[in-house]
Amino acid sequence: MPSLHRVLILVGGLTLFSVIETAAPLFELSYKRWKHALPNLFFTLTTILVNFPLAFLLVVAADWVTENRIGLLYLIDLPIWLFAILGVVLMDLIGAWLIHYIEHHVKWMWQFHLIHHTDQHIDTTSGNRHHPGESVFRMVFTIIATLIVGASIWIIFIYQTLSVILTQFNHANVNMPKWLDDILLWVFVTPNMHRSHHHYRLPYSDTNYGNIFSFWDRIFGTYQLIDNKRIVYGVDTHMDEKETSNIWMMLKIPFQRYRPTPKYEKEESLKNQD
Repeated sequence: MPSLHRVLILVGGLTLFSVIETAAPLFELSYKRWKHALPNLFFTLTTILVNFPLAFLLVVAADWVTENRIGLLYLIDLPIWLFAILGVVLMDLIGAWLIHYIEHHVKWMWQFHLIHHTDQHIDTTSGNRHHPGESVFRMVFTIIATLIVGASIWIIFIYQTLSVILTQFNHANVNMPKWLDDILLWVFVTPNMHRSHHHYRLPYSDTNYGNIFSFWDRIFGTYQLIDNKRIVYGVDTHMDEKETSNIWMMLKIPFQRYRPTPKYEKEESLKNQD
């Protein structure tokens, strides 16, 4: 995706969902939004900087599979509309859901990913709160997905556009009507679904890994809905806001000693009340 297009989509999405959060928040905006947004915007910038040089490899991979007709999409002849849908769906599986699942189950990768989870006030700016090291993991898996799927550059463009918009949407602090949420959940990840992933305790943070499509979590048994209004955001091993709002300290967390995560029984109060 051209850098200018990506920036325009990023800024446009942040602006739109910030306005909606202000008008219809789920949690009252009791924190200083701009102060909270600063580290998240810093990590958004580092993600852009990391992705910029790696994008060259992504383009090379997409051109190579297209020229040589290599990948799952080329196993059988498909109409163009089905080629596009399957391409985006499979890119989401490998380039988003799979790497996200792995990051939660490989300790040294979790050390990078937990920076995303340390945010104790989840809103639309939280979606791009990724340590630069994690940004590398995700781009590498996007390239791997391109080679496996056989995704051409225009499929990657559609996938990345949806990924940016849905990431901002499913982290937004919005109070969605249940009827709308129920409709969207058939296909897409919504804020009501994704919030349980940001609860500060296991086993809830090991659910709902999806980014664009909700059905991957249903297929792999990691789907769960809980009472959103009782969620506490953060990570139980890193609840000191002086640490989790300080950019320099967050950059160092992956290189510190691993802090074991306690396991808890499911809390009765978090059962979905709908």
